[in-house]
Amino acid sequence: MVSPSASPEAYTPKHLAERILTAKAALEGERKQVTVLFADLKGSMELLADRDPEEARKILDPVLVHMMDAVHRYEGTVNQVMGDGIMVLFGAPIAHEDHAVRACYAALRMQESVNRYAEEAWRVYGVTVQIRVGLNSGEVVVRAIGNDLHMDYTAVGETTHLAARMEQAARPGTVLIAPATFHLVEGFVAVKSLGRVPVKGHSEPVEVHELSGIGPARTRLQAAARRGLTRFVGRDAEIEVLRRSLERAGAGHGQAVAIVGEAGVGKSRLVWEFTRSPRTHGWLVLESGSVSYGRTTPYLPVIELLRTYLSIQARDDQREIRERVAGKLVTLDWTLEPLVTPLLALLDVPVDDAAWGALDPPQRRQRTLEAVKRLLLRESQVQPLLLLFEDLHWIDSESQALLDGLIESLPTARILLVVSYRPEYQHAWGSKTYYTQLRIDPFPPESAEELLTALLGQDASLETLKRVLIERTQGNPFFLEETVQTLVETKVLVGDRGAYRITKAPEAWQIPATVQAILAARIDRLPPEDKPLLQAASVIGKDVPFTLLQAIADVPEESLRRGLTTVQAAEFLYETSVFPDLEYTFK
Repeated sequence: MVSPSASPEAYTPKHLAERILTAKAALEGERKQVTVLFADLKGSMELLADRDPEEARKILDPVLVHMMDAVHRYEGTVNQVMGDGIMVLFGAPIAHEDHAVRACYAALRMQESVNRYAEEAWRVYGVTVQIRVGLNSGEVVVRAIGNDLHMDYTAVGETTHLAARMEQAARPGTVLIAPATFHLVEGFVAVKSLGRVPVKGHSEPVEVHELSGIGPARTRLQAAARRGLTRFVGRDAEIEVLRRSLERAGAGHGQAVAIVGEAGVGKSRLVWEFTRSPRTHGWLVLESGSVSYGRTTPYLPVIELLRTYLSIQARDDQREIRERVAGKLVTLDWTLEPLVTPLLALLDVPVDDAAWGALDPPQRRQRTLEAVKRLLLRESQVQPLLLLFEDLHWIDSESQALLDGLIESLPTARILLVVSYRPEYQHAWGSKTYYTQLRIDPFPPESAEELLTALLGQDASLETLKRVLIERTQGNPFFLEETVQTLVETKVLVGDRGAYRITKAPEAWQIPATVQAILAARIDRLPPEDKPLLQAASVIGKDVPFTLLQAIADVPEESLRRGLTTVQAAEFLYETSVFPDLEYTFK
């Protein structure tokens, strides 16, 4: 039973609760970019008015459970249960760079789950069950987190208010999103514009969109590509490394290339340009990647890769999937027929195989990993394969095991395996002679200026702005593009891409919400005991003398030095001077 008076601790998954409580002290007082979600059972008072209270709870509780399960699937935090509904935060207290996408996916999932339950509710109780959901994105300040996980926070502006208004305006069975959320999820979700809608408490109508499904984009780059990519600059040397690796792999000497860099430096763009260049003609290119909320979902990127390889569509039923798997394997090599069962099981298709059913979980895991590896190796004998796995810093353990096994079989295969990840990810391939690591850093000033000229144009009034942008973003391409977009939206820049004019000096440099979310998520990956150290350093300024930091941080010297080692390893601070005094600088 879900009690409206229960504390969040009662309905928060244990692993998420532990994460929040461990970092509680470091999280309190922080500003977070969030998406707020309100969901409720429309007309519950009328629906349950004439029923026994116990029967009413039997109808209502499954609705709340389905909503919460969807929230927790995407690591949202249920902050309040309000009778027949819930109020949820994505991005606080734990920061998520994709908080808006997570919230939208959770909203769609809860509608789907509740719709399935509605069939049972109609059959058993004769009632119609539908929920309505509203979302808005903005900023909150986390004030305090109780031991029961209840969070006190202060919303900045209309973050919470407008989310509640979206829910109230939604028809039963629908999800409405406010403009700030739409801006963050465009391309990731399918929407229907409802135009400008009057909203209580607002003097002007608000542009509202109704969620209708998952969109075609899985990554920021894919979403950006739909709007039009900027000029590709500054990565000639990296492209040449990939070209040479492709050449060696095509000659039967398989290669693995890792593209490593922080968020926004252009890892995905580099791969995008390479895989779509004439160099890869004649290669079968299979792309996949991990997602931030997918670590607990076994084989997630492997399944995506298989579905692409086998041309399986979302609308395909189990019979069609069986036919595609069996047909592909037998056509490729009739000796692969024994792989049909483990591959179908991996694709969540029921299998009628007594021998498979008799295997214990570790044996099934081993058969599954071997089946995928053997299939890819056999395909590479027919045509060379370029396999792309992005964002390994979010990879699940089963997919990791597949990559580890595949790496061992590369030397004699016509396979180029390209992976990308952020610096915190670790693997055991570094000693392989056929492994190459490509470190991708932010642009040097000349490449950053080339990108900005392509984005802004060559108007003389833009020169000072370009210099300031390069300095403030440190040459991070994503940060540059997002900051320019913010300047366009705030009317500091007018015109078209490549031909902007500056109309006024920015009154205050506003960091785009997308950039703030990435930085906050990166900081939240630090150990909780080291976050106050980073905050103390930020108070000092860009250059941080050790003696001043020691005085402000007020921790034992041993703890301070250990913490500095951690934040240096995470590339927040760099040591710039040891004489006459030890000094650090922010990246």
